[in-house]
Amino acid sequence: MVPAPPAFPTQSGACTPVRPLTVLHAAQPTDAGVARYVAAATLDQLARGWEVVVACPSGGQLAAELSAAEVPRLHWPATRCPGVDTIGETQRLGLLISQVDPDVVHLHSAKAGLAGRLAVRGARPTIFQPHGWSWLAARGPTARGALAWERLAARWTRLLVCVGDGEAAQARHRRVGTRHVVVRNGVDLAAFTPADLQTRTAARGRLGIGRDVPLAVCLGRVTRQKGQDVLVRGWPEVREHCPTAQLCIVGDGDLLPTLRGLAPPGVRFAPPCPDPRPWYAAADVVVLPSRWEGLSLTLLEALASGCSVVVTDIPGLAEAVVPGAGARVPVGDARALAQALTRRLTNAGLRAAEGHAAALAARAFDVHRTHEQLAAVTVHAWRLPDSRAQQQSWPPAETAIASRSPDRCPPYGVGGLVPMTEDPAPG
Repeated sequence: MVPAPPAFPTQSGACTPVRPLTVLHAAQPTDAGVARYVAAATLDQLARGWEVVVACPSGGQLAAELSAAEVPRLHWPATRCPGVDTIGETQRLGLLISQVDPDVVHLHSAKAGLAGRLAVRGARPTIFQPHGWSWLAARGPTARGALAWERLAARWTRLLVCVGDGEAAQARHRRVGTRHVVVRNGVDLAAFTPADLQTRTAARGRLGIGRDVPLAVCLGRVTRQKGQDVLVRGWPEVREHCPTAQLCIVGDGDLLPTLRGLAPPGVRFAPPCPDPRPWYAAADVVVLPSRWEGLSLTLLEALASGCSVVVTDIPGLAEAVVPGAGARVPVGDARALAQALTRRLTNAGLRAAEGHAAALAARAFDVHRTHEQLAAVTVHAWRLPDSRAQQQSWPPAETAIASRSPDRCPPYGVGGLVPMTEDPAPG
């Protein structure tokens, strides 16, 4: 790994003023983590004086948040999985990109990464941010095809932005490109804070949960990725040792009808909510039994909220759970999951200690640092010609971008921005 890049100066006059960037973000997911990430990133870049446009499907959380904030949005109808509509999706996204004529195209998640890179093919500075690699969601020939595509498309990608160290390691191991930059996901530390007793009691009252009920909470889409099936399978063992314990699964998804039919006593389902903070305040333990992740925003929110956590030992979860902040268990192991939950639901002292450690650990994931780093990466992708991108290592000698305030000029090398330019490991 090359050394960390030098800090970019932030003193007034240190940035050479140039015109603001025009950035087009494209995303197919309209709800949950990717949608929240895109909405927050675009608002930050607008505050820098940049011209920002988002191409995404209508409906859902993302379109609503963009509309409320008066962020320019273009309708890009797209479905989650590749299929017969992919050609049309690619053509439509290409037309939108031509219409906006952005300095940088920023593609979020697999479908935008597919359609956008097929449409642009390296003709414009292009950032791809997988938010969890596509081959992890598939099996057999489909997974091999997804991996082959990512290797091919890397040639049309100015920079691959990984949301965590684990995601970058997966790319290197699978030989997906060589220009990886880690910009770790972040959490708003002012919005997500540990709850006091009064807040906890009020949250439980609003959610219909008894004051002294041992409560585990699992928030997220109810899908194979998120692993709620393993959690439901292991819950009877928790109830054997803690008969009054309750599990609340908060979210929606394709596995929800099946899990409702399989749910043992003590399991409750709740719809997705725009503000998860009452659930964090009410929880004794937050559990994430995912099979794969990029870097879970739900986990970062839970840590910042001072929650004891139980997670699977996978990239995107394990890297954020420091010793003393919770438990990491093998993926798919229902018994280990149940044992870790039981230990915490029956031990208030352990929960309190882990919650304190979790809140301290969350300070390393400040979303303001994430946005500064993302802005720096975007500027770098814009300034670096593609012919040099194949050869030049990070960082460029200098970078300049206009901002409404000189002290908002994005710094390089701050807060853990990690360049990944070494040769990929064999895999």
